[in-house]
Amino acid sequence: MSNGLASRRRATLALMLAALPLSGQAKRQALPPELARVLPEAQLAGEAKLRYLGLHIYDIRLWTLGADLRRSPYAAPLALELEYARSLGGKAIAERSLKEMQGIDTVGDAQAERWLAQMQQIFPDVKSGDRLTGVQRPGEAALFFVNGELRGEVRDAEFTRLFFGIWLSPRTSQPRLREALLGTRSAAS
Repeated sequence: MSNGLASRRRATLALMLAALPLSGQAKRQALPPELARVLPEAQLAGEAKLRYLGLHIYDIRLWTLGADLRRSPYAAPLALELEYARSLGGKAIAERSLKEMQGIDTVGDAQAERWLAQMQQIFPDVKSGDRLTGVQRPGEAALFFVNGELRGEVRDAEFTRLFFGIWLSPRTSQPRLREALLGTRSAAS
């Protein structure tokens, strides 16, 4: 190998290595504005795409304060940011969320009705590019933002546990997506 070629390869490698810290900084700079207000120290832990029957439904990102969530995703403040790739009705989002929550644990009928009504008030119809962000306040509440604006809050520890469990519980219907969010698998779903 000629010295010129070896020098160019070393220079290319040096440039690639120099860019690595920048990509970490880019992730920190990408903190959504709503999270800059309520979880300013949050860092991107993982991300994935949800596909259903081959259709891209949304991209999802998990923001944490650096805690290892694999054992107990319910003990630490965190946020899940969903960026929709298609239009969906808020009522359908609420109904699907409840169904997923019921797949994780038993939910009584009265409680299910109350939670469904709360989610239907909070979750709007969405179109491609809209973002819904949920913030977990462990043992206390779930805050919901729509395109960066606070939309509502559910002050119920059990709701909060089950809602975030849709993606983070070991009993989730999407285990590969969970692994990608927690950083234990590639981002494909």
